[in-house]
Amino acid sequence: MKKYLNLFDFSQKVDYKIEILAGLTVAMTMIPESLMFAILAGFSPLVGLYGAFIMGLVTAIFGGRPGLISGGAGATVVVLMALMDSYGLEYVFAAVALAGVIQMIIGFLKLGKFIRLVPQPVMFGFVNGLAIIIFMAQMDQFKIGVGDAAVWLTGGTLYTMVGLVLFTIAIIVFVPKLTKAVPASLIGIIVVFLVVYFLNIETKQVVDIINQDTLPGEKLKSLSGTLPSFHIPTIPFTLEAFKIILPYGLIMAAVGLTEGLLTLNLVDEITDTKGSSNRECVAQGGANILNGFFGGMGGCPMIAQTLVNLSAGSRARLSGIIASLTILLIILFGAPIIELVPIAALVGVMVMVSVGTFEWASFKALKRMPKPDIFVMILVTLITVLLHNLALAVLIGVIISALVFAWENAKRIRARKFVDDNGVKHYEIFGPLFFGSTTAFAEKFDVLNDPKEVVIDFRESRVADMSAIESLNKLTERYQKVGKKVHLKHLSKDCLVLLDNADQIIDVNVLEDPTYKVVSNK
Repeated sequence: MKKYLNLFDFSQKVDYKIEILAGLTVAMTMIPESLMFAILAGFSPLVGLYGAFIMGLVTAIFGGRPGLISGGAGATVVVLMALMDSYGLEYVFAAVALAGVIQMIIGFLKLGKFIRLVPQPVMFGFVNGLAIIIFMAQMDQFKIGVGDAAVWLTGGTLYTMVGLVLFTIAIIVFVPKLTKAVPASLIGIIVVFLVVYFLNIETKQVVDIINQDTLPGEKLKSLSGTLPSFHIPTIPFTLEAFKIILPYGLIMAAVGLTEGLLTLNLVDEITDTKGSSNRECVAQGGANILNGFFGGMGGCPMIAQTLVNLSAGSRARLSGIIASLTILLIILFGAPIIELVPIAALVGVMVMVSVGTFEWASFKALKRMPKPDIFVMILVTLITVLLHNLALAVLIGVIISALVFAWENAKRIRARKFVDDNGVKHYEIFGPLFFGSTTAFAEKFDVLNDPKEVVIDFRESRVADMSAIESLNKLTERYQKVGKKVHLKHLSKDCLVLLDNADQIIDVNVLEDPTYKVVSNK
């Protein structure tokens, strides 16, 4: 418990100017994304901002690593859309809180470490797919309206939008060559904002996102609000209600943790440091519980905003705290200003983030990577892009990689055979014996033509699972049926217990036998 309450690592040197400026930049890019996802799901704008504030603050303080930014992410909000349509906002809050409980349990049980099982080709595919999604998402800003009713901008409005986006990109590219004192992304947002404001240029602004589904005659929405207040979701305290929210809670928890822990791994690689996956699970779960009881839409780590944060030079927790507090201040006091921020400036920032996110080195790696790894990388990228389901893409990638690994290891089972001076035939086994290699293992033996006594030596092998044990049982039975004696050498004590008729068929060498455990796959 102590490590979860150890909020800050004071041994780390913090550049306060960089952290504060990075936090402001992150807040500027997080606000429109949270608003878009909230409106898409049918929530009010404040539900989206409350989610961004609560998720960002809690995970910045308690999370698994500095530099990671959390907020109201689309990956988790999409899960809740059907629940919102069918049962309403109170059920959504209950499902968000339940997802948080599940995530905290996973963290306390230390199950977050299993994210280490994600192979590098899957990570390449995940990151590349994500970069494409970030880029494609910016295309929606060149439209007016929501969903299928959205239409592309045309004429001067389109040219103005494109021009401002290119202007922002140019600032981000060239400013670092002049100075790195202030994040180029933040300079780009401020300069474009001032140009649009003082030149009175008509272009799409944050306020247009807030009111893109407002009908003529309806009151215009605003970001202005109060502090989030405690509120217990008003749903029936019954088993039926629990059955309704449980599937959504489970899926949201799984999607959030998958995206979060992969983001944590990505930050680890970029910063050459090590984060705590289990601590991140606990922090993410706690933040979602608070979201459920304080009117937020919940969320998870946001990869795009995390990359904005890192590219701005942040390496500490302070930037995430600043970003969250900035969002709160905007809700309380700064809404009229933020509502005027040009969307083109934010699009330019996110386009550059997508370019920086893409693993361009993966193209060079194609020449060296095995074909199965190339297939996995491309497949994960396609699933991520086409289905926008990061958890499914990673799961499929891991499964295929595991099957490829099992197949390759199954081909490594070998046997060196010889007959000694006493007429005893020896089989020295090399390579792992497990469910994938049992067929090839059985084919190594010539039961009918072997002499009366056979020794099978596992000094250079490993009996890995119950399928391997069953294969040994069948092999010894085949020899026994033809009246031949079999000696199995260098098996673990665990194997001895599980094998049939062990006393009759095994020579036990206590000094040399291994002590590993056999994994049951039943």
